[in-house]
Formats: sequence, C-alpha cells, structure tokens
Amino acid sequence: MNLRSPWLIVVSLLLLVTVPVTMPGYLTSLATLTLIYALLAMSIDILAGYAGRTPLCHGAIFGTATYVVMYYATTAGGNPWLALVLGLLAALAISLIFAALAVRTHGVYFLLLTLALGMVVWGVCQRWTSVTGGENGLRGNARPAMLADPVVFYYFVLGVGLVATYVMWRFVRSPFGLSLKGIRESESRMRSLGYNTTRHLLIGFLFSGLMAGLSGVLYAWFNSFVSPSTVALAQSVKGLLMVIVGGVGTLFGGVVGAAVIIVLENVVSSFTERWSMVLGALFVLTMIFAPEGIVGKLRSYLARRRRRD
Repeated sequence: MNLRSPWLIVVSLLLLVTVPVTMPGYLTSLATLTLIYALLAMSIDILAGYAGRTPLCHGAIFGTATYVVMYYATTAGGNPWLALVLGLLAALAISLIFAALAVRTHGVYFLLLTLALGMVVWGVCQRWTSVTGGENGLRGNARPAMLADPVVFYYFVLGVGLVATYVMWRFVRSPFGLSLKGIRESESRMRSLGYNTTRHLLIGFLFSGLMAGLSGVLYAWFNSFVSPSTVALAQSVKGLLMVIVGGVGTLFGGVVGAAVIIVLENVVSSFTERWSMVLGALFVLTMIFAPEGIVGKLRSYLARRRRRD
C-alpha cells in the first residue's frame, strides 16, 4: 500500500465523480469550491515545496485573473471563453513582473517581497474604482451558458482540475522539476554545475502563476463576484496554510489541505461564530504533531510500516 497505488487513485476518482449524487445541492457547490482552491494550493506548492521559495503573492495572481474575467465578461460584455484566455494572460503578465523582481531573493526576503507585491495589487484594486468597482467589487454572471447548471459546472471543474493536476505532477517530476529541487537544496551548487538558477526560478514562478490564474478564472465563474478581498493577503495566506496542512512538497497535499480548510470554514462556522479559533487550533496542532502535513505524515507512516514488514 502506498499513496501512488492504482486502486487508491481509482477509488479517489470514483468518490469525486459521485459527489453530485452522494452530496447534492450545497455540498456539491462546496466540493466545487474545494477543487478550485486545491488548484491554488498546488500552484503555491510548486514554489514553496519544490523550489524552496515561499510566496505570499499568489492570492494577488489568483484575484487578478478573477478581476479580468469579471470585468471582460460583465462590464465589457465579452465572450466568457475569451475572458478565460485573457484571465490566464493577465495571470502570466503579473507573474512575470513578480518573478522578475523576486527570484533573485530567497528566504524571508522572498517572502516579504512577494507580500509587498501582493499588497500593491490589492491597493490598485481598492482605489481604481472606475475599473474594479473599489470596495463594491464587480458582480455578474461570467459563467458560460453551457456550464450554468451546478452539476455540469462541478464536472467541468473536476475535469479541468484533473488535467491541471496531471500537468503539475509531470512538471515537478520532469528533469526541470528536479532542477528546482536541486535549487531548493543548494542554489550555489546548482550554479556551479552550470544551471542558470535565475532562469529556472523564473520559469517555475511563471508556471506556478499560470496555475493560480486558472484557479482564479474558475473562481470567477463559480462566485460571479470579485472584490479587493479576493486579492488580499488573506487569500495568499489561506492558500499557503492549505499547503502546510496538507504537506509541503507533496503536491497532492494541497488537495487534502484545501478540503480540510474549506470544510472547516463552512461547516464549523454554521455551529459557532468562533470557527476561526478551530482553524487556529488545527494549524497549531499540525505544526506540533505533523509538521510535514497530513500527506507527509501518512507517507512516513506507510514507509515505517513497509520497513517493519
């Protein structure tokens, strides 16, 4: 038994496919939101877990794509599929700017610089009221007509999510992905071996930003509303916490972390107004008893079990 065993993958896919039947209505919408945030968390893990660069700007990239889709599809009255393309291009553009400024830094300097860049985007969205709507945001139906039904939209998000997850999995397991791991372990040694580490980090950042932009486009179609809170620091922190809870450097840990946090936010908040205390307690317990995250802890347990057998 291991986390890559075919039967485990098949069972997981079957559970995901049957969600609209076993959890209809609101729960299906909750599952859709979980899939969208899972993409965001995995995009963050590409940098945090594989390149050794922890970003606090992916909420801004995510929200930029959401803003572009909402503005073009509602205010400008454009085609939603073209809005998807424009949202991805906007995410790539903002990722290129962020990466050009941040990839030469590391550690806490990278963290703080990406935080500051994300805050700049938040400030623009807050003040550029003629385009972003300011605090009122933008509201309207940006989703294509063929995806209007929540069940159809769930399967669409699931399909896109599976394809994107496979692409990210292949990316981190490719020779290029292994070079990012090498940079994480020792950037100076990789440079001495002839690798252009700056270029590698730049490409890794752009790919990560593209995946974050894809989740932002899907969020625009799901929520039909965007405001400065969508690009705020809390969005980036939320995605990073999903990675930490699921397991940094595991990729699929982002899916587990997204499921745990989204479920706790929406289920626990229906029972108590102090639901944020429950989330805080979860993060503290995770750091104490499972610093490698849920998936990382499970991997360690399975490895010990195999050694005993």
